[in-house]
Amino acid sequence: MSVPSARARTLRPTGPVVVLSGLAASAVALATAPALMPPGYSWVSQTTSESAAQGVQGAWLARLGFVLLGLSVILLATICRRWWGLWGAALHAGFGVLLIAAAVFSHRPWIAGEDLDRVEDVLHSITATAMGFVFVIGVVVTALRRSRGDVWPRAFDIMAVAASVAIPLGMAARPDIEGVLQRLMFVVAYAWYAAEAVRTTRDRVPNGSGSRSAAARLR
Repeated sequence: MSVPSARARTLRPTGPVVVLSGLAASAVALATAPALMPPGYSWVSQTTSESAAQGVQGAWLARLGFVLLGLSVILLATICRRWWGLWGAALHAGFGVLLIAAAVFSHRPWIAGEDLDRVEDVLHSITATAMGFVFVIGVVVTALRRSRGDVWPRAFDIMAVAASVAIPLGMAARPDIEGVLQRLMFVVAYAWYAAEAVRTTRDRVPNGSGSRSAAARLR
């Protein structure tokens, strides 16, 4: 029976811990970004993208939140390659890249009199829209690789997909609470990725291999 080296046992949790730390830092940045906004900004009706908009003082904090989330997801995708599969890992990594792009290409300014870079605003809209589709497809692809015993993860997958479809519809129907609804969608994404990061620290078996003990697999 082969036994993992002490170095491997020591390093194994490092990646997930970095991911969880990055997710937490990103969540704090996006949650506190409205505090840096000029008067007139409402986190109830205005989105996170507007707290990172062109010509807005303090927009750096929301942009930092996007970048931290993107980098955390990309790192998690590399860690979870064996469980998510090539396509699942690629889709989630793509979601991370799009998040970083959303920070680079900023939303149109909501403050009157500020200069508008229309190209940057269009690119932001494209990346933000693509993010939603890539996240949903990535979760679906990941769900298809779950083992039969992954009941709760599968249920979480379904909730994440349902929320990613229902919440944008709610945002279109209720623009007066668009900011709250969009932040709720971010909460779902944070929770899904955090749950996956925690699961990597356990003795997981890829792609329907059952729930054999670690000793049995090492024989």
